[in-house]
Amino acid sequence: MNTNSLNYLVNSLYLIKPELAISITLVLLVLVDLIFIKNKKFLPYVSLAGLVVAGYFIIEQFSTNTFAFATNNSAGMLIVDPFGNFFKLLIVFASIALVFFSLSSKEIKESFERHGEYYTLIFGMILGMMIMVSAADLIVIYVALELVSLSSYVLAGITRQSLRNSEASLKYVIYGGISSGIMLFGISIMYGITGSTNLYEINSLIQAPQIQSLTFVLAGILIFVGIGYKISAAPFHFWTPDVYEGAPLPITAYLSIASKAAGFALLIRFIKITFMQSVDAEGFWHLLGIIDWKTFIIIISILTMTLGNFAALWQSNMKRLLAYSSIAHAGYLLLGLAVMSNEGITAILIYFIVYALMNLGAFYVVMLIANKIGSEELDDYKGLGYSSPFLGASLGIFLVSLTGLPPTAGFIGKLYIFIALVDAKMIAVAVIALLNTVVSLYYYIKVLKHLYLDKSQKEVPAFSASLGSLVMVVALVAPVLIFGVYFTPLVDLAKHSITLLGF
Repeated sequence: MNTNSLNYLVNSLYLIKPELAISITLVLLVLVDLIFIKNKKFLPYVSLAGLVVAGYFIIEQFSTNTFAFATNNSAGMLIVDPFGNFFKLLIVFASIALVFFSLSSKEIKESFERHGEYYTLIFGMILGMMIMVSAADLIVIYVALELVSLSSYVLAGITRQSLRNSEASLKYVIYGGISSGIMLFGISIMYGITGSTNLYEINSLIQAPQIQSLTFVLAGILIFVGIGYKISAAPFHFWTPDVYEGAPLPITAYLSIASKAAGFALLIRFIKITFMQSVDAEGFWHLLGIIDWKTFIIIISILTMTLGNFAALWQSNMKRLLAYSSIAHAGYLLLGLAVMSNEGITAILIYFIVYALMNLGAFYVVMLIANKIGSEELDDYKGLGYSSPFLGASLGIFLVSLTGLPPTAGFIGKLYIFIALVDAKMIAVAVIALLNTVVSLYYYIKVLKHLYLDKSQKEVPAFSASLGSLVMVVALVAPVLIFGVYFTPLVDLAKHSITLLGF
């Protein structure tokens, strides 16, 4: 290896400092678990330290815009840009929340002997997601996706306290294996047509007139299947309610935020880099006409939000209700991508910050209630608004925000999606999304009805969570209310983060 190659390798390693920090923490977790076999209390603190270091490195290089691991003067295999760093920061935030959730979770505490594997697999998942959001090569994308999937399969059933844990893990493996195989088939077709797996090179190659457009359309759709599965887009969402219900609550919350965020980052990067032709002065994208992504994504988004909202109407289990809710929110997020503009991507980034806060908050309160009453069934929530006023009020705020009502941050997230749709003259689609929001109001209000208006057949004793848990709830409620009134920092961060390398 000559000096230039060595310098470039060192520079590339410097650019992936967050991923290296996560990898080192993963190794440390394994070592700590082996050294302190009977004492697992250090694992969460090692995890938090690793996440803080990774977060610092991400912030340090937030505005960096370059390739890592490029060969022969071609585009690199990984991209370090503000867009990727935004999603990495979101993943780190969700991961820190997951560690705190795990410290409060009765399910996780009862699986004490598996804590080593639990935290190690979480960091394997984090590493895979960080590579996913930065990948510019189909092979790297597939390997990262598999790293995330294999870790999450085990995490979904790690407690093994009931049959539903094993069922969740098994269904996740089956659906995941099928979607992974379909995606790999699409990648092989795309490589066969272009002779390259690099997204930037594929973009230049498919502009040739002799490209086999029909075969390329098939390859693109097959790759979308693998990504659509990860973001719970219909009709690739079937795993979501069963896995969310069966998995431990901290993992359910994590899958609904971090995994979805990584999937969306990958989808946006895949479409924009591979099919981009130009961006006009107003920020609207002009894609190559091989695949009509705009129409395709509009259809998928309408199907996703409609199916998610209407299926949620009939749910009597809070985890299943929030699972279908997360499917519906994937539909709203897809609308931001369907706009095919920088404004649409800005709306997606704003929505993701807000969605992370309110969804994590809702799942956390559901977990705290489940710890006390031993149930996630909606019928057991009757009267809880009075027996636990703070948790009831907090859950109400999160649900109102998930609906998208002012003065919560959820309203701001949906507002920017609707503004992007109206600016793109997609009025009919905006109306459909608005009607779906009205439908979602019904099942969120149904939870509030059980909390405050319905009386339980049995006496519900007053209860509260620990001080640490209450502080965590406040830490999630406060920004949901603050950003509902003062949201300029969210908009500024999102606008700074829409830059993708090369466009």
